[in-house]
Amino acid sequence: MSEQGEQGERLRYRLLTGPDDRTFCERISQALAEGYRLHGSPSVTFDGQRVIAAQALVLDGPAEAVVRPV
Repeated sequence: MSEQGEQGERLRYRLLTGPDDRTFCERISQALAEGYRLHGSPSVTFDGQRVIAAQALVLDGPAEAVVRPV
């Protein structure tokens, strides 16, 4: 489940999204176990069939940041 950047480093910011179900909660739990922490409140919306959740996560670390063009 670890999402990593192009050169193998873990991303400092992640936004996990998906149906609000057990699988989504397991993804959040796994990220927390990997050292990420919740950033802000979760967001939810309804797509006409199911509730979709989003949760931002951040990984604390050195202040140095690598800026790459998008």
